[in-house]
Amino acid sequence: MGGWMATDLARKLRRQATPAEQAFWKLTYAWRQQGWHFRRQFQLGSYYVDFVCVSAGLVIEIDGDTHGTELALANDCVRDDYLRGRGFMVMRFSNRDVLTNAEGVFDVVAAHLETRAPIPDAPSRPRMAVAASAKPEGELVSTEVEAPNTGNFTQIVSLS
Repeated sequence: MGGWMATDLARKLRRQATPAEQAFWKLTYAWRQQGWHFRRQFQLGSYYVDFVCVSAGLVIEIDGDTHGTELALANDCVRDDYLRGRGFMVMRFSNRDVLTNAEGVFDVVAAHLETRAPIPDAPSRPRMAVAASAKPEGELVSTEVEAPNTGNFTQIVSLS
């Protein structure tokens, strides 16, 4: 995939960013100033990811209410498997977390970036997908959940 149609779609998605996506983009400013290259609505294979830092091997998805349905969760698992297979860690935050707990979201992503040395757009080894619910005052709780009809596992992390 690629070409002008893909570029036009990516531009359209950036122009129509949700309030949570706009707020998260502002959070990335500090990391971008440190040399982490974040991109918005970036095409990876046949998918457009909300945010990616290729050198950190990190994809960040900002999920709205529609991601809570059984079908959406199954689709997210397939998408996450694809991205993990290409060496990316996937973090998912709800719109609510980004809008009401930006500090917690920032801390979760910053903690991951601190474990990575910036490598210019080099693919990294595969990692587990992470669905994160950020609460800065909490402690880390991790569970594994089987993806429907795939037998694959996604690690869900919440700070509670």
